[in-house]
Amino acid sequence: MIITYYGYPKCSTCRKAKKWLENEELSFEEVNIAEQPPSEEELRMMIKNSGLELKKFFNTSGMKYRELQLKDKLPEMTDDEKITLLASDGMLIKRPIVSDGQRVTVGFNEETFAQTWQA
Repeated sequence: MIITYYGYPKCSTCRKAKKWLENEELSFEEVNIAEQPPSEEELRMMIKNSGLELKKFFNTSGMKYRELQLKDKLPEMTDDEKITLLASDGMLIKRPIVSDGQRVTVGFNEETFAQTWQA
């Protein structure tokens, strides 16, 4: 099963996650989330498989999130609108996202990575 790592090269958390995957000698496909965000279809699958609520996929500390005043707007939006918004701009998405099509992790927590990605 192919692991896809969606990260942003300038993000220190992403770099830690990538280094962890490399240290575990896991092979993965790297995607720059800013240049190539996951599609709406991919996001729907990841949200469903992650077991996390949709709001956990938003990068709430990002500049773009604050610029668009999403803290106030998200409660009024439908899930479809939120997913469309996330797919439109990778900088709105909490990163890194790592997925193999079934398992999904959002953000980097070493313990969660170990539980999810170690063979």
